[in-house]
Amino acid sequence: MSSSSSSFRSPAGAAATLFSSDQKIRLGRLDVLRSSHSAFLGRRNPRGVVSVHPSSSSSSPSPIQAVSTPSKPEAATKRRKVEIIKEKSNFIRYPLNEELLTEAPNVNESAVQLIKFHGSYQQYNREERGGRSYSFMLRTKNPSGKVPNQLYLTMDDLADEFGIGTLRLTTRQTFQLHGVLKQNLKTVMSSIIRNMGSTLGACGDLNRNVLAPAAPYVKKDYLFAQETADNIAALLSPQSGVYYAMWVDGEQFMTAEPPEVVKARNDNSHGTNFVDSPEPIYGTQFLPRKFKVAVTVPTDNSVDLLTNDIGVVVVSDENGEPQGFNLYVGGGMGRTHRMESTFARLAEPLGYVPKEDILYAVKAIVVTQREHGRRDDRKYSRMKYLVSSWGIEKFKDVVEQYYGKKFEPSRELPEWEFKSYLGWHEQGDGAWFCGLHVDSGRVGGIMKKTLREVIEKYKIDVRITPNQNIVLCDIKTEWKRPITTVLAQAGLLQPEFVDPLNQTAMACPAFPLCPLAITEAERGIPSILKRVRAMFEKVGLEYEESVVIRVTGCPNGCARPYMAELGLVGDGPNSYQVWLGGTPNQTQIARSFMDKVKVHDLEKVFEPLFYHWKVDRETKESFGEFTTRMGFEKLKELIDTYKGGPQ
Repeated sequence: MSSSSSSFRSPAGAAATLFSSDQKIRLGRLDVLRSSHSAFLGRRNPRGVVSVHPSSSSSSPSPIQAVSTPSKPEAATKRRKVEIIKEKSNFIRYPLNEELLTEAPNVNESAVQLIKFHGSYQQYNREERGGRSYSFMLRTKNPSGKVPNQLYLTMDDLADEFGIGTLRLTTRQTFQLHGVLKQNLKTVMSSIIRNMGSTLGACGDLNRNVLAPAAPYVKKDYLFAQETADNIAALLSPQSGVYYAMWVDGEQFMTAEPPEVVKARNDNSHGTNFVDSPEPIYGTQFLPRKFKVAVTVPTDNSVDLLTNDIGVVVVSDENGEPQGFNLYVGGGMGRTHRMESTFARLAEPLGYVPKEDILYAVKAIVVTQREHGRRDDRKYSRMKYLVSSWGIEKFKDVVEQYYGKKFEPSRELPEWEFKSYLGWHEQGDGAWFCGLHVDSGRVGGIMKKTLREVIEKYKIDVRITPNQNIVLCDIKTEWKRPITTVLAQAGLLQPEFVDPLNQTAMACPAFPLCPLAITEAERGIPSILKRVRAMFEKVGLEYEESVVIRVTGCPNGCARPYMAELGLVGDGPNSYQVWLGGTPNQTQIARSFMDKVKVHDLEKVFEPLFYHWKVDRETKESFGEFTTRMGFEKLKELIDTYKGGPQ
């Protein structure tokens, strides 16, 4: 870092100072998080025995080789209000526990922040006038998207009894249940917990749901990826017990954790833990912002690997036996309009670790973000800004000190592919699985009723995909025909009968419940896709040709629009920022092409691009690759001079 400050360059070239000169690496006592948080910080004496003491108890150097931000006078430390709320909450308990007992239909500002950690957001219908009708959205935690039969049926029931009659499949392989009233929260939460589910950590400043391929293949690498996702989710799950105390009166419904998870969590040989704390990894303040992890196998990019804080890829030997993992760090989608110092970013390679070290390596990365991620400005609190500011080599150096080892060079991997897993596939154990497309992940009406009947009748477990679709698992051969028939009657069609544009499209919920939405997404995308199909037909593009289209109502990027070939990001009422240049396999980030395009003017922008893609593309060149090769100035010229393609 420079003597004055550390800067990075945004994609547009604007410099932005993120880390001040006194935030530099040093060896010694961990004391970045002060107050009650720091009381749990442990260090080793020369004999290696861990002792607990406040960070202010001694000025002598500690023998522990841990990296931290140096102490600063309190006056120089600017923390966001949410950091103080977390610190004073007694491990995400107070004042939420008291607010839930009041007669009010909503909870106060502090409780709004804390209930996120329990898996819920407070919302209200923004289209209602004359007052706010408060409700809560609940999000489940389903590593690898796995949903046991019992949990699916429970969620289906809860949606009807306490929600708005629909379930939503998310881009992080979870359920969202909208419209739950405050007085019903405990009933709904306890029902989920008692039926093999959880919402703990589905929202908030901690590790969110861990992604992995949803395909239930009985293959060594797929099974190992899903097992690893389960273990990472367990490692980074809150430990204080507040969640169960609050929602099921202290009953424990967790299954026994694998011993390797317990060992990795408790290990403090490199100064990662808060000793004797109910939260050994998170402490009282948890992480600066949300944290996302995805695990996959070579070639399978169904998880949008490079959009995560940590990407984990199974590496196997020539016999197919998993040996270790390639790690990627620093991905993330969220940004702020007209603020070029905020940006979407792809994760970059960190290195390789043997399989027995993966939990320690992940923990070291999380602790690096915990200690060094910014807590003064939430716009810059994601780990991607830390990696961007430091650079990958410095970031690696710091992580290695918490890890206790050097990362090995990344192993070479084949090209990535997007895999939807729609349609019928053999699992490898004599059974079949069936992937079903669900527009924007919204399960309702006859579709919901029919899915319920099939899942209940055949006692099927399901999985949710990162593309908002659903997979029915462990289906016997003799069940295929009757299941296909009844699903088709409800509009759940095999992929050959689903428009290719719809198969890869995604949208966030946006209006009316999301408080951040600027314009439509889920409710607007059906019309947009139909209009794109009409443009395809007008310019002579074939039906099977497709473009990855993703729509979000704001720039936070929940549907990952910055990886789309054509991304629409809400930037005003009935208005979108257009992003171009992603690829079908989600390995290249898009760039902002045009601002404030009104929804009724989309044809003026899209039709010339589609026409020239058809006419001027190279062999097998995708739309995203075409727009990148042509360059934005040329594309704007083509739009301005377009006279209309063939009818």
